[in-house]
Amino acid sequence: MRELVRTNDIVLVSAIGALLDGANIHHVVLDQNMSVIEGSLGILPRRILVHDEDNRAARQLLADAGLSHELRPDE
Repeated sequence: MRELVRTNDIVLVSAIGALLDGANIHHVVLDQNMSVIEGSLGILPRRILVHDEDNRAARQLLADAGLSHELRPDE
């Protein structure tokens, strides 16, 4: 799995999830239930991960949607 995006913006997480779902790219959102620990302050970022084989397509999808500035560096 590769980290695609890390953000505190839950609306952005939802929008990216919808884009990935629309393109049939399986993804996982990690740390979305951490609000219980942090007290719903939005301090801890959520991470969106995709399978290695979907990484290139997912990155291109987000770039085409104007979200390339949100992408984590590709290692």
